[in-house]
Amino acid sequence: MRRTKAEAAETRCSILAAAEKLFFEKGVANSALDDIAAAAGVTRGAIYWHFASKSEIFLELYNAAQLPRVNIADIEAPNDDGRDPLSLVEKMACDWLDILATDRHRQRLLSILIRTNFTEEFQPVMDELDKLDQEHTLYLESILERAANDNRLASAWTPRSASRTFKWLMKGICWDWLLYGQKFDLSRDGSDKVKRLLASFGSNPA
Repeated sequence: MRRTKAEAAETRCSILAAAEKLFFEKGVANSALDDIAAAAGVTRGAIYWHFASKSEIFLELYNAAQLPRVNIADIEAPNDDGRDPLSLVEKMACDWLDILATDRHRQRLLSILIRTNFTEEFQPVMDELDKLDQEHTLYLESILERAANDNRLASAWTPRSASRTFKWLMKGICWDWLLYGQKFDLSRDGSDKVKRLLASFGSNPA
């Protein structure tokens, strides 16, 4: 009997859900397609009907969750109402931290990405990560360029150096929180560090 589109979509979702659970619990390298099939309650052939390989499943999880939008470009910038560009960066970053602190699904997927050894098998995922990372860095740099043009960026910083330092801070905060048991308040403590770094960017730091 031929499956309906709804049944095929349900099977695909079951495979992805099972893969996400196994990738999180066992790691990507230790999760075989047979394991994913058993967890999803489907045959190995059903997996190959939807996905050519484990790396394709991994990439689908990444695309479905819009990962790795792990920095401020994931938050829509507020309307430009004449405020200091640094205040826009602060709001976007703090909003991101608030989202991550409560979004369990995103926490799991980011944890999977952090723990994964990107071998040749997963090069397509790594290529997507690199592409998006560059896009986000340039986006942030363009905002800081506005601050520099308005004489609001301290002379010790350039838009390039400031954007990369800020990106590394954000990733470091999120990675540390995810990998070491969420031992601090991500929204409160993370936002505090963001504000302190941005204050040092200002032409008149507090």
